[in-house]
Amino acid sequence: MKGRLIRQLTYKKVCQFTIVALALVASCLYASPTQKLNKEHIVSTLESRYGERAGKRARAWFKVLDSAQGLSEREKLTKVNNFFNLFRFVDDIKLWGESNYWSTPMEFIGVNGGDCEDFSIAKYFTLLQLGIPEDKLRITMVKATTVNQYHMVLAYYERPASIPLVLDNLDRRIKPATQRKDLLPVYSFNGRQLWLNKEKGRGVLAGSSKKLAKWNDLKYRLGVERLRKPKLRLE
Repeated sequence: MKGRLIRQLTYKKVCQFTIVALALVASCLYASPTQKLNKEHIVSTLESRYGERAGKRARAWFKVLDSAQGLSEREKLTKVNNFFNLFRFVDDIKLWGESNYWSTPMEFIGVNGGDCEDFSIAKYFTLLQLGIPEDKLRITMVKATTVNQYHMVLAYYERPASIPLVLDNLDRRIKPATQRKDLLPVYSFNGRQLWLNKEKGRGVLAGSSKKLAKWNDLKYRLGVERLRKPKLRLE
């Protein structure tokens, strides 16, 4: 993990956001997390918006969805985590021209990169699409002590009282939260609720996630009809 962490330090920050600015992507990838997706429309739209390689990544994403059908939940976690951790880490200010932009999964796939919240969001919605129950997933804001920065990961709870498994773009191996001594949880959320975290567990319920600032904006942009072009082209 240390080698990966050192490489990330070439950027000014692991993630550029504050507790006040943090917000949640809600609901599901489209209207329903298990609805039939229009593969050819998605691929062709990403190709026209971002280029040929974006279409190839979209096809690869669909292969992940297809190949993960019938797998156990843990196997789905591994497949999705491995796929998205191949993408590039880029600060929002460099990629989008603003300090705290929450890209949709299709924008993340289209541009081939993003920062920590974009990795976590893409994994979250993809796992919902694969049928992982929403109440097992938490997008979690943490303090990464090694670099003294706020960071975002995705947590998976097999059962309500379980120690969560952490899906991270810094440490590519999925590990129990108890093995991530470098991460201090601050709060976590999914498409329904918000929790304040006081330990490496589920935390204390703090209300609906709908109150978080960027909920409506990202929900409005889900899908491929309102894709934004980045300031920086990565390919």
